[in-house]
Amino acid sequence: MANSKKSVVDFVESYFEAWNKHDAIHVADHLAIDGTYSDIAKDKQFARDELIVNLREAFSRENNRYDVVGEIMSGVDTIAFQYRVSSIDPATGEEVGVPWFGSEFITMEGGAAARIADYYQISEAGFTSPSVPSQKYAKSGLSTEQLEHYKDQLTTMMQTEQLYLNPDLTLPKLAALVECPVNHLSQVINAGFDMSFFDYLNQYRVEDAKKLLRLEDRQLQAILSIAFEVGFNSNSAFYAAFKKSCGQTPAQYRSAKKN
Repeated sequence: MANSKKSVVDFVESYFEAWNKHDAIHVADHLAIDGTYSDIAKDKQFARDELIVNLREAFSRENNRYDVVGEIMSGVDTIAFQYRVSSIDPATGEEVGVPWFGSEFITMEGGAAARIADYYQISEAGFTSPSVPSQKYAKSGLSTEQLEHYKDQLTTMMQTEQLYLNPDLTLPKLAALVECPVNHLSQVINAGFDMSFFDYLNQYRVEDAKKLLRLEDRQLQAILSIAFEVGFNSNSAFYAAFKKSCGQTPAQYRSAKKN
């Protein structure tokens, strides 16, 4: 599959439309003829017909809405995204209860999914946000030793090669550079560093921006140009990440460092 941005977005939109219409056949139609859907949390794998049966049973007892969260990431033959699931009261159409979250990693083949790997977390109370990494990735196959190895390798590459300066860096691209499967790299960042992919990149970008904002010979440089220099691709993303990290806007930080 030649993953153009439009083809990726069209595929994901069609996929989520099927989920939100509770159309088991249409969901399964996104699989290749011999494609598989892997429910990692339950350690189960379904062929197309098996997935239809499983989804019909699930849809008969649940009324959920499914939404993409954040950016849809793609490589040559891969698509990755995070999603949010909320329960909907059929009588009022209002969201009820606590939403839960997950991630899917899709391997494409000829415009269809050869494999969909679905990661989410289950607790005794039901589905929850993947804030406890060990449960979320219990079935991923990545050992503690491998996780620590990838953590060290990723940190070294970030510090020596400054990969975060690339504004177009995605999870699949980073996985290729680290020579790590995409789903394993997601686990390394989520479980090993206890943060999302974008928060992980942005911590490096913000630290670089702080250094530049403190330099006397950069005092007249436009803040937006600094944002682009450290890897952000929009002013709003830079300001949001900077304030989240420092509790100040970049302009406030610069002004405080002058005094």
